[in-house]
Amino acid sequence: MKPFFARSISALPAFFLLGISSFLPSATAAMSRGFGQLLESVVRIDVREIAFEAGSRRYAASIGSGVILSADGIVLTNAHVASPRAVELNITLSNLERVGAKLVGWDHWTDLAVLRIDMNEVKRRGFKLSAAKFGDSGALYPGQVVYAVGTPHGLTRTVTRGIVSNNNRYFEDNRGIGGYETGAFNTWLQTDAAINPGNSGGPLVTEDGRVIGISSRGYMGANNLGFAIPSSTAKSVMERLVRDGTIVRSYVGIVPGALQDLENFFSLALNTGMLVNSVDPGSPAAKAGIRGGDIVLSIGGAKVDGRFPEQLPPIQNLIASQPVGVALKFSIKRGAETREFSVITEKLESRVGEEWALEKWGLSVRKVSRAFARENQLEDTAGVLVIGVQPGFPADVAGVSRGDVITKINQQPITSLEVMRSSHNAYEANPAPTLLETQRNRRVSLYILKP
Repeated sequence: MKPFFARSISALPAFFLLGISSFLPSATAAMSRGFGQLLESVVRIDVREIAFEAGSRRYAASIGSGVILSADGIVLTNAHVASPRAVELNITLSNLERVGAKLVGWDHWTDLAVLRIDMNEVKRRGFKLSAAKFGDSGALYPGQVVYAVGTPHGLTRTVTRGIVSNNNRYFEDNRGIGGYETGAFNTWLQTDAAINPGNSGGPLVTEDGRVIGISSRGYMGANNLGFAIPSSTAKSVMERLVRDGTIVRSYVGIVPGALQDLENFFSLALNTGMLVNSVDPGSPAAKAGIRGGDIVLSIGGAKVDGRFPEQLPPIQNLIASQPVGVALKFSIKRGAETREFSVITEKLESRVGEEWALEKWGLSVRKVSRAFARENQLEDTAGVLVIGVQPGFPADVAGVSRGDVITKINQQPITSLEVMRSSHNAYEANPAPTLLETQRNRRVSLYILKP
């Protein structure tokens, strides 16, 4: 059974969306002042976003949760709740009033996003915002009582109680919603506090009202298995998104593996080194000569210990935190020899590129990214990936299929989405047969889109 990320209550009812808004004064009377302030800082987030699916542009609505973490209206939530695809964001405050918000920054690698409430509207209407405070997720222990606050199934002002089931949960599969990579650089907090669709982005808090996690995912078909992003990760990401609007990370192309039970085969002392499971083709590590089966002893002079899977995310984060374009030293054990490799870091990119819908052709496409090209052994990043085809439209009639990579249009190489958009605009103005050259499994095919 795999963990599922929350998405949209209306669009994907089987997934978990995690969250809450506020609580009635009578219910908070017996609670600590800190917990009462926390309840006033939790918000409901209504999202309207655009999706490029099945050859057309579509709008979808979803509900999530968030928490106000500064007096100037900064709200922290999940990246899968509020993404750059959002065309409208509305926040319901603890007083049940609704105000607008804008996306400040988005980081799918940690499933976190930052919004800013429209403070002009807040001031004009005479509202006061209550901000929560972070706690120390590193001090948590299994069995500690925690509370999940959010908007499960649209039911605002909901608090559920549980314990920390595990404070260092690792997931090997870090593929999130829509293919976006999530969770490569952190482990998760596991809790048995009830988390349901709608809770996404809401805080996981201690009894004194401190935010020690952001609810993010859950297991379908299982009871009491919820997961949150630790506050140690959330606080750092939020600060960087507020400051820069984005987070730039480094990439070298090493796919790590745990060394547990393998030490004797490599003549290693316990708690020494990290296994290189594989190396991405054409990546900086591959160019430097590192290969699968190598053992990384140190990175940039810092010794690494990747004996257990839970220890891999911090090592990956160590690499990702390096500046882009620097020479990073890797000490590698290969057989009986220890060798030094210098790897020039690249900017980390997602396998998911920019998307668009070419509606007259009935095509939804995604720009081929460098990560996708390497993963699928493409020669370069030219072209667009077909992610949807509308039945009965020219692309479907011609035989174009989901998964094809369109490399040329009317014999012109596709170097950007703008090439496709320009050709589509010309087709709209003057419909004429259009030639597509596609590639799938190294096989080239030609299709003619007829008006």
